[in-house]
Amino acid sequence: MNLHGLPSVEQLLQTKYAAELIASYGRPLTLQSIRSSLESARAVGIKARESKLPDRETLLSQAAALLQSWTAPTLLPVINASGVILHTNLGRAPLSTTAIQSMLAVAHGYSNLEFDLETGKRGSRLIHAESLLRQLTGAEAALVVNNNAAAVLLVLCALASKKRVIISRTQLVEIGGGFRIPDVMRQSGAKLVEVGTTNRVHLSDYKEALTEPTALVIHVHHSNFKITGFTEEPELSEIADLAHKSGVIFADDLGSGTLIATEKFGLAHEPTVQESIKAGADLVCFSGDKLLGGPQAGIIIGKANLMERIKKHSLARAVRADKLCLAALTATLRHYLKDEAVREIPIWRMISATTKQLKARAELWAASMGQGDVMASESTVGGGSLPGESLSTWVLSLDVNDPDSFLRKLRMLHPPIIARTENDCVLLDPRTVLPEQDETLIANLASVFRSYQLKNNA
Repeated sequence: MNLHGLPSVEQLLQTKYAAELIASYGRPLTLQSIRSSLESARAVGIKARESKLPDRETLLSQAAALLQSWTAPTLLPVINASGVILHTNLGRAPLSTTAIQSMLAVAHGYSNLEFDLETGKRGSRLIHAESLLRQLTGAEAALVVNNNAAAVLLVLCALASKKRVIISRTQLVEIGGGFRIPDVMRQSGAKLVEVGTTNRVHLSDYKEALTEPTALVIHVHHSNFKITGFTEEPELSEIADLAHKSGVIFADDLGSGTLIATEKFGLAHEPTVQESIKAGADLVCFSGDKLLGGPQAGIIIGKANLMERIKKHSLARAVRADKLCLAALTATLRHYLKDEAVREIPIWRMISATTKQLKARAELWAASMGQGDVMASESTVGGGSLPGESLSTWVLSLDVNDPDSFLRKLRMLHPPIIARTENDCVLLDPRTVLPEQDETLIANLASVFRSYQLKNNA
């Protein structure tokens, strides 16, 4: 094959098609795609000498495909029909309409992030969420960082570097992504002191460990697992009281953290942030994007003197929250302050949805598609919250020839639909599908379903 028959880069750039690509993608990237297309054609030509050289249109089409691939977004909105409310892999908590509007407002232009409008001088980004958190929790002070892992690390670095930190062996947990409490302690420079056993820890274990100089006692919520059977752990207030008698700081890492009692929705009790403060915790750390229902954030609340030390630590700047996080978080916190969280925050609407409401939506899906069965099932909270707990729900069940292939087809849609399988059937749970997504879900689901044969018609 005579590779000299291929057009030059410049010849391709002079075409009308290339001009359209430049208008859409810019000249530098278009130039790179054309060169890649030509290099690919040369490589094929060298390997297969008898092959026909691609024409200009083919080369430019290949360049266009490259441009589309290179510039296509990889972070996409999806429809979560899995029934897992705080699905970590799907971005956890969807934000309230007000929180989204607050983010858009500060993203659209400038904001008073660190500007005091009254004095006209530099202000502090710390004030925007702090007053709300103080009102809601009763804490003296608060700080928002980029996630709860950073919150725990910052507390340890600021207050316990090169000093002893006591923790129960029942709480040496690992959560998603390989976040291990012992590793975080070592990273902070704190000296880990383990007490108790893997299933039982007594107050006397803490008391014995406190006979030596200690900076901090930390309590870590199990989050994503339960210890059952022959177990024992002291009450939070007992540990706090013992630590204070020894002149030691007591910190509680709640992990998920909630401001609302979960038992009134038929779930097990999840320790609330307010309970930790009331029990005597000097510091409490928790997430913003789990049961709080806000953006990814780590929140530290507690005693003013300790919080001041934490705020002044050099790591605090490295892990601080940005303006979009603060805008969404403060909007979310105001929902709690106005006693409208269950109505306005999506995850609480999902948790509080009744089986009657869910069954009606699943039946509407089935009727609109003219396919599928509506059956009772279970939803889960997820996100390392309330392990082993479930909520009764109703789902649309589809009996298809190849469930795994069907799920993949759903994931290739725009927007992708994430479902689950059970007993070789595909299940879609309305609890985690936002009501405004119903129409899109039904239309896209039906289009995929039509390409598959039901098992009983196979």
